[in-house]
Amino acid sequence: MIGLFLGEKKLPFEILNKLKKRKIKYFIIDLTKNNKFKKDKNSFFISIGKFGEILKLIKSKNCKKVIFAGNISKPNISKLKLDLKGIYYIPRIIKASKLGDAAILKELIKILAEHKVKVIKLNFFNPELSISRGNYTKVKPRNSEILDIKKGINYLNKLNAHNHTQGIVIRKGIIIAKETYSGTQSMLKKLIKARNPDGILIKFPKKKQDLRADLPTIGLDTLKDCKKVNLRGIVLKSKQNIVLDKKKCVIFANKNNMFINVK
Repeated sequence: MIGLFLGEKKLPFEILNKLKKRKIKYFIIDLTKNNKFKKDKNSFFISIGKFGEILKLIKSKNCKKVIFAGNISKPNISKLKLDLKGIYYIPRIIKASKLGDAAILKELIKILAEHKVKVIKLNFFNPELSISRGNYTKVKPRNSEILDIKKGINYLNKLNAHNHTQGIVIRKGIIIAKETYSGTQSMLKKLIKARNPDGILIKFPKKKQDLRADLPTIGLDTLKDCKKVNLRGIVLKSKQNIVLDKKKCVIFANKNNMFINVK
């Protein structure tokens, strides 16, 4: 029995569909804002503040392994309904929330470990969602772009562990955009106003990012957003990114003379 802590966006549905196809028993702890998984008979819509209820459910299902997938937003602490375990753990969640969504995930994983519940990689049942080293498109980076890619990766590698940047756009040796809490789409939208944006998107995991539950994700929408600002391509890290609709992404990139390169 696998427990699924599911948040927003498309990734949770990819994982859920694979489990159903393989007839693996599961239950869902729905952490979305609007109870997106309510039609699933195995879904439980439980506030993160009711940690006692969550642990009780996990124990009742004799569950030893869980998966986190999807965006889990910062909880509104003032509106959270708490049980006794929630009251006990909420100071840790509040402290983590000040450091961002990834820190909340890390703290939840620590709490589960204290109860001997193991968090496994979110792509454990979906290895096809990760991507290995290579160039996946007809178009390849030019020599000048290879230098830009090296410079961009070097910049990301030098960031300290508390920096939240996991994506940048580099153009002619200059970093023209950095991803913040708002995400990749927000960063790219800002480039629409720039003159001749061009450049390359490099999206790598942050330092000390927990790769079991928090892999950087791109999809067809990311490619479309890159095209809108005339980016030449995307660079990812081998086995450390999730690519949704991989075939569609490659087809779109080929049609639009873009590259998808994995280091």
